Amino acid sequence: MDPIPVPAAAEDTPAPGRWRALGWLGTAMLLAMTTWFSATAVVPQLTVQWNLSALQGSWLTIAVQLGFVAGALLSAGLTLADVLSPRRLMLLGAIGAAAANLVLLVVDGATGAIIARFATGAFLAGVYPPAMKAMASWFRRDRGLALGVMVGALTLGSAMPHLVNALGGADWRVVIVVTSVLTVGGGLIAEFVVRDGPFRFPTVPFEPRQLLVVVRDREVRLASIGYFGHMWELYAMWAWIGVFYATSFEAAGTGLSVVAASTAAFATIGVGAAGCVVGGRLADRHGRAWLTSLSMVLSGLSAVTIGLLWSGPVLPLVLLGLFWGFWIVADSAQFSTVVTEVADQRYVGTAVTLQLAFGFVLTVATIWLIPLLAELVGWRWAFVVLAGGPLLGTVAMLRLRATSAVR
Repeated sequence: MDPIPVPAAAEDTPAPGRWRALGWLGTAMLLAMTTWFSATAVVPQLTVQWNLSALQGSWLTIAVQLGFVAGALLSAGLTLADVLSPRRLMLLGAIGAAAANLVLLVVDGATGAIIARFATGAFLAGVYPPAMKAMASWFRRDRGLALGVMVGALTLGSAMPHLVNALGGADWRVVIVVTSVLTVGGGLIAEFVVRDGPFRFPTVPFEPRQLLVVVRDREVRLASIGYFGHMWELYAMWAWIGVFYATSFEAAGTGLSVVAASTAAFATIGVGAAGCVVGGRLADRHGRAWLTSLSMVLSGLSAVTIGLLWSGPVLPLVLLGLFWGFWIVADSAQFSTVVTEVADQRYVGTAVTLQLAFGFVLTVATIWLIPLLAELVGWRWAFVVLAGGPLLGTVAMLRLRATSAVR
């Protein structure tokens, strides 16, 4: 999820105040990213409100993914992070994302909503990568842990709309307004509370002409395949786990409401924040290839087995969901770190930008596919297709570990 370049590891004296800065940057990230899944969390309500088809419901999330890719590529092409400070870019991106999110309150159907969601994703590209760069100005040591904290904050922010939905009842407008306010709050924290760290981030311009150079690099290629396998699974699970729970609770005749499903979805996605921190620490100790392989094996097994519990007792289903949510994102921060370590340092910016773009475009396929499979074969088997990504990714990372210096 996180191919953002960070400075090469060094044994410099740790920057004073770095943990406080990390805490504030993590808070800013958490709040600002709440608009990512704001519409996804209320798809059941919007389906009734606008008479959406399954495909239109999917596009409320797909549009954000594509908007983010477009925004990231545009930002890289215009070198916005070199023109503006990362913290100022975070503020502007947060304001834009919040405004685009609020457009959902005034549109009256799928077309306007999809356009608004695309704009939301494009503006969030001004939040996520700059936040990682701001963090990198504070950390050269313990960067696996620091990256884990930041991606954990993103994960918890992605889960927040489900919590707001649970607390706000059936009114989807509450989710839209609250997430917009939270997003602006995150941008304000970034601009006015956090300061830049002592380790200035090197300029890493996007260089499309070097595409073939990057692709030919075997280690970068294997690390990127690992990342693509991870992304094949991650966002589709995040997008549809709430609907999965809701349909399971209904089929089981539990009498549990949409609020209960939203609460379970929040917990399932949100527990990934702890997974990111634990994954960062394990990667620092045992190696990034080892951690990513372990994480993908466990999450892939969860994708295969969770459907077997659909319509069954609630507790085992949610416990397996929590296990899946923990491991599905525990490896996210590590793929980018591998690329920054093995890529030709002249083209790190190009390598990570391409990895980011291709990875998020890949998520479109599974976000679109899961509800179609649910209609064809039922929710019991819909998530099984996600396991192919972790399988391919694990093979790539184990090959990387066996044939390179990457542990």
